[in-house]
Amino acid sequence: MVQKETQPLPKPIGRQLFMASAVTLALAAAGTCSVLIYSFLQNRATTTQSLAQTPLETTPVLSKVAALGRLEPEGGITEISAPAPNSSDGAVVKEVLVKKGDRVRAGQLVAILNNREQRQATLDQAKAEVEIAKANLARVKAGARHGDINAQKATITRLAAELRGQIASQRARITALKAEVGNAEVDYGRYEYLQQEGAISASELDQRRLKVDTSREQLKEAQAALERTVETLEEQQRQAKATLNSIAEVRPVDVQVAQAEVDGAIAAVKRAQANLDLSYIKAPVDGQIIEVITKAGQIQDIDGIPRIAKIAKTEQMSAIAEVYQTDVGKVRIGQEAVITSQAFPEKLRGKVAEIGLQVDKQKVFSTNPMANTDNKIVKVKVILNPEDSQKVAAFTNLQVEVLINTETQQ
Repeated sequence: MVQKETQPLPKPIGRQLFMASAVTLALAAAGTCSVLIYSFLQNRATTTQSLAQTPLETTPVLSKVAALGRLEPEGGITEISAPAPNSSDGAVVKEVLVKKGDRVRAGQLVAILNNREQRQATLDQAKAEVEIAKANLARVKAGARHGDINAQKATITRLAAELRGQIASQRARITALKAEVGNAEVDYGRYEYLQQEGAISASELDQRRLKVDTSREQLKEAQAALERTVETLEEQQRQAKATLNSIAEVRPVDVQVAQAEVDGAIAAVKRAQANLDLSYIKAPVDGQIIEVITKAGQIQDIDGIPRIAKIAKTEQMSAIAEVYQTDVGKVRIGQEAVITSQAFPEKLRGKVAEIGLQVDKQKVFSTNPMANTDNKIVKVKVILNPEDSQKVAAFTNLQVEVLINTETQQ
């Protein structure tokens, strides 16, 4: 009997099978990796070629500048004020002729001061003085009146006649006195002879001598009186003739003096008119009254300037944006801008019209309490489109947000 023995496989054979399986798996993995590497390299080459053919995309750059600002009428706000009162003229407003919202033209009357009547009276008086001065000038140019000339000529004629009459009268007296002197001398000669003969006394002779002396003195006095009369009347005649020449002559110096009086009176009228004009407060520009500061019977004197009202050209509004100094280099004239605010629902549009030339401190601030309030800004003026200006004409000084598109420019 043959006996079969079952024996286990030898150990070396099992190990060989394990090693063969491991090698097979390794080769399979290597093949797979080769395929993957080849595929990766192919894709990378394709991608590299694609990237080489396609430009690289850059990080987008910010194309807008945001800033806080405020609305302002074109040309700003103009204050209508009265002349500063002086110590002698404490005028107040008598009447205000406009109200808030009224549109006025340049030169339109806005208010009247209470010193108008006084200044009007001063002007009227000055005009009357001009008329008086002009009348005097006309009189000087025309010379003396004919009546004055004729009266002076009559005076000269009267003096001449008086002189002739006085001369004739006094000469007649002199002639009579000469006769008396002659008679007295004859009597004295006869009495002197009689006294020598002893017919009369010495005293009687002395009386005759006295009579002769008296007659001679009277004659001398009459002759002297005649000379005085002639000199006096002739001097009066010369003066009368000089007066006649004076009133009949138009001297250039008299005309100049009269003309100067006219010029001075006219200058006084101009001063009075200028003072009166100051009593009428007028609008300096076309625009809309946005605030009435003073009421009738008072004057709002602020910093020495009596203010009446505020006027602005609200038909064209602008936004004054406070752009950070680091952003202002991106802003150009003509760039479009969008203006927003919680006070109105629409977005307003406009264009940059002006860029400031100096750096200022920020004056418009955000409501965020943590926001920096010490920023340095440059003011940029954005003029709103006409249709948008009308929507915010009543919002002067309203705080707004301005967004400037730095890619747009005309």
